Amino acid sequence: MSNMLVNTRDQQFVLFEQLGVETLFAAKPYTDYSRDVVNMILKEAEKLAVEEILPTYVVADREGCTFTDGKVSVPASFHSAFKKYREGGWIAAPEDSDVGGQNLPMAVWTACSEFFFGASFAFSVYQCLNHGAACLVHLFGTKEQKDRYLYRMFDGEFAGTMCLTEPGAGSEVGATRTTAKLLPDGRYAIKGIKSFISGGDHDLTKQIVHLVLARIEGDIPGTAGISVFIVPKYKMNADGLVGESNDVVTGNVEHKMGIRGSATCTLNFGENDGCVGELLGSLREGMKIMFHMMNESRLEVGMQSLSGASVAYEHAVQYARERIQGKALKDMKNPDAPSVPIIEHPDIRRTLLWMKAHLEGMRGLNYFVGLCIDRAKIAQTEEERLTWNGYVELLTPACKAYCSDKAMEICSLAIDIYGGYGYIQEYPVEQYLRDMKIATIYEGTNYIQSMDLVGRKLAQRKGQNLANLLAMIRTCIDKAKENDALKDWAQYLEEALTSVEGLTRQLAVWGKSPDFVLPVLNARPYLMIFGDLVIGWQLTEGALVAVEKCATLFDRAGAKTKEAQKATAGNDREVAFYQGRIASAKYFAMNVLPTVQGRCTTIALGDKSPIEIETSFFTD
Repeated sequence: MSNMLVNTRDQQFVLFEQLGVETLFAAKPYTDYSRDVVNMILKEAEKLAVEEILPTYVVADREGCTFTDGKVSVPASFHSAFKKYREGGWIAAPEDSDVGGQNLPMAVWTACSEFFFGASFAFSVYQCLNHGAACLVHLFGTKEQKDRYLYRMFDGEFAGTMCLTEPGAGSEVGATRTTAKLLPDGRYAIKGIKSFISGGDHDLTKQIVHLVLARIEGDIPGTAGISVFIVPKYKMNADGLVGESNDVVTGNVEHKMGIRGSATCTLNFGENDGCVGELLGSLREGMKIMFHMMNESRLEVGMQSLSGASVAYEHAVQYARERIQGKALKDMKNPDAPSVPIIEHPDIRRTLLWMKAHLEGMRGLNYFVGLCIDRAKIAQTEEERLTWNGYVELLTPACKAYCSDKAMEICSLAIDIYGGYGYIQEYPVEQYLRDMKIATIYEGTNYIQSMDLVGRKLAQRKGQNLANLLAMIRTCIDKAKENDALKDWAQYLEEALTSVEGLTRQLAVWGKSPDFVLPVLNARPYLMIFGDLVIGWQLTEGALVAVEKCATLFDRAGAKTKEAQKATAGNDREVAFYQGRIASAKYFAMNVLPTVQGRCTTIALGDKSPIEIETSFFTD
């Protein structure tokens, strides 16, 4: 069923039928969960999203954030939604019960977040950052720091941010100029400017706890000399109450293309020499600490992308069913023929199926990564833990970059389906596209994700993580080749796998040769090829399940011929769903996967034109 945010039937399929999330519930800390409990939680998430968060979507975009007398106010509608979100215990839901969490499996939390992100990107950004910051305090904070900040952050009384970016430095974190000077009491005087800080200032909470990257005076340049500090907006009194200003001054709020309800701020730390912070973790381990939140953040951006694309798709399908225009193809020459819904037109169907296939594959990828996090948590051996964590490390760049790039395409195609109406604010899809764009940029641009994949992740554990993933895909291919319903197009996934294996070896050879620039040059297209392979695998895994389910339902209905099976699909929503799943996998296999081989061949040619061309050639 669709609620115009998430196809909940497909959500159930991925969680329970494709991934078998119930197998987690035999192990601690998930023994309190069951399928019924998970479905109850998903219903509550859907209710909160639809009834409380979704109504803020358009009005918050129109209202935006206001900046008056140095203080930021969020859209008024966010306050009620945040109150309900906080009361529901959603901020700490996937965390341990000893910090106020519910030990919710990450795979299930990922599904819940699809509702929240789909209802409002801008609203959900505040919750993501708070959770990420709180997790770092949980992992690296002292008992005193946890008592002072952690529990109130997970409760929603306090909020949190991550302050990495500086003016002019952008993604080059090692170029940070923010300084920390040791004070006699063991704390640090913080001085510097941070820019593009999501949730940098707002009026949702009484305190904002900033995690700030800075260099202690005298420490070495680059990322190796960076530490991370807890810097609250307001000083904390000895009695635990929020005190006076900590000299954290908001310089401005950015006026953005999208997510206008999210306060993106420039923050000035210590411009009056009164800003004090506490070291989080050990000296000069700022980047190591921040990397602990990177996989979670990248999965969250992948979920933002999936969610925004999903809601755009759901609206496009609805519009295509209702918009009457043009004759059916078979009646094109009959002037008396009635006009039909545009979903009857071949190009609209092709477009919707392209969107559907990518969405279902993206949902499988993101939920699978959530499941891997859970599997690593309950692993019985170190090797098992490393294997599941290896999938997370390898796949999170694709969650972030591949999903956000494809989501942009899906949102753009949704506008195309609406035609001119899609371009105006009377209909919602233009906002989905505007809000989506940031997903390709923040938490590390998609090029940075590509470089992370090619430069770091492929070689991790001496390539064992990649070998494990490719072996899993190979097993899926072998099953599909033995299945009469899938074998004719399983070969395209196999050809894609072989091509990616070959290209990966070529990148490794180039990386150790004078052609080392070629892996850098081709990192972005490689990630998209890698993403197509992974999406093709996820869709095929789903198709294997769907074929089996269809066979059972056909047997139950006594539908032995193709005609009888077609009639059954027309009258049985479950059969129609499973056949739709098979159609998505087939379409992707026959229309997307065959391009993988050609793109791999193109990269293997080793063309260096972009770096050989003179920069002056780009001018008029």
